[in-house]
Amino acid sequence: MASCPGENEFPCGFPQSICDDLPPVHFLCSSCNNVLNEAHQTQCGHRYCRACVMWLLRNNKDLICTKCKEDPGSESDSSMMLTLDHFFSDNAINKEIQELRVHCVNQGCGWRSTLKDFEDHQSQCEYALIPCNIGCGLMVLRKTLAIHLEKGCPNNKTTCQVCCSALTPAELQKHSCSNGTEKDLSKAEKRKKDSKQESPKRKETCVFSEIGCTFKGNPDKVREHEVSSTSAHLHLLVEVVRNVQMSVPPPPERTVQYPALDLHLQNQDMTPLPDITLNGGELETDSGDTGANDKALSLHDDQAELEVGQQLHALQQRLQIMENIITALNREVEKTQLTVVVLERDNHNNMNLIQHLEAVVAEQQQRLIRKDLQISSLQQSISAQQDVSYDGTFLWRICDVSQKLKEAATGQKSSQYSPAFYTSRYGFKVCMRLYMYGDGVGKGTHISLFFVIMKGDYDPLLSWPFKQKVTFFLIDQNQREHVVDAFRPDLRSASFQRPVSEMNVASGCPLFFPLSKLRSPKHAYVKDDTLFIKCVVDPSY
Repeated sequence: MASCPGENEFPCGFPQSICDDLPPVHFLCSSCNNVLNEAHQTQCGHRYCRACVMWLLRNNKDLICTKCKEDPGSESDSSMMLTLDHFFSDNAINKEIQELRVHCVNQGCGWRSTLKDFEDHQSQCEYALIPCNIGCGLMVLRKTLAIHLEKGCPNNKTTCQVCCSALTPAELQKHSCSNGTEKDLSKAEKRKKDSKQESPKRKETCVFSEIGCTFKGNPDKVREHEVSSTSAHLHLLVEVVRNVQMSVPPPPERTVQYPALDLHLQNQDMTPLPDITLNGGELETDSGDTGANDKALSLHDDQAELEVGQQLHALQQRLQIMENIITALNREVEKTQLTVVVLERDNHNNMNLIQHLEAVVAEQQQRLIRKDLQISSLQQSISAQQDVSYDGTFLWRICDVSQKLKEAATGQKSSQYSPAFYTSRYGFKVCMRLYMYGDGVGKGTHISLFFVIMKGDYDPLLSWPFKQKVTFFLIDQNQREHVVDAFRPDLRSASFQRPVSEMNVASGCPLFFPLSKLRSPKHAYVKDDTLFIKCVVDPSY
């Protein structure tokens, strides 16, 4: 099984090439040799990226620190198998790494900042190569993606609604079906006819189809579309009104007046008109003109009146359509306003309900916290009762020795107490106090072990001071050679008088056992990261 990942198997550390200056060695991952990403440290002091830790644990059955294997002077560390519990997040080094000065390595990009901003920049760098988002397989610069989709992507095509041809955006702008053959148009019409025949359900069009809305569907979908697309319909209406204004020509400048036509347009009664003649380009009236002139003018008036009447009729039809559309839009706006009022009222009610439920949830959480504290207290009481010994002998099992030794060495937790036990059923209440990294004269070199007299329920009935012999054992789990140390109490010491507080000052063996021999290959004082300490109180005085 491989002990380190291959290239691109997972996103591990940051490449050293992005750093303005060569990063220090302690900023590099012990596995991928890149700048640490979410650094985790082992008990042996080496650092790995979080992703590297996950990969190594997943792909190595018996994981050993790679740096320890390479260093011949760390045999004791290299023999220790690493598990997830042996790694912890190194927040201090992570803060230092986040302040490294880095730059973008994409060609053409001049971005520079600190490492904490690097990943955000990479997600939006205009000079980064990214794959086409409609799957043509090409890698393009992020800033040229829009141009690629418009002009160069073979997959970006639109179907012409008339001739059903697949065209790129550039081809679609130049494409015109008006010059196509009748054969192509008949084929398109045939396809549309076939698609209509294949539709199993009747489809309706939007009431705004007359002004360009192309939506079709079953009656329910059409009604839903009409309610939700008010804004789009208003835009279509504005375009139609603008086109109508552009299509109506301005009234021509008259060189000849037609009173009968004016009266017709104003819905007024006709009155007898005088005869009209033209003399040198100027308008004159003469009741004595010939009949030929009267006929010519009458024919001219009729033709102009007919043309204007046709235009007026067309405008009236368009005006009626616009009025119908505006009426429909007004109804839709009223419906929308009513819907908004209902939704706002429902939203207000829902917010009140949510606030009430949040208060109920917060109260329940507080109750759960109190219950958890009660359960924890009961569990501790039950555990203490189960571990109590009443014969003066107690065997103390200590797990996670490496972690406890590390905590003691750093001062996080220098000592720990054993559960309480009794010298007899109604005897002295006592316990042990262990300093894994030593105390007093043994600090840093020995394990220190002490005996503690505690305040008990039967102290008034006992003989003081405490006089019984105490013997400590460090158990060899190979059953070869146990470590034994014993002492008799100093009757003048306050440590062995009747307690006036919860417990007396500890007294015992500050040089109980050398730390250098704790992991001796001949003995198994620590096995599976566990050691056993036994205390025996002699019942005789």
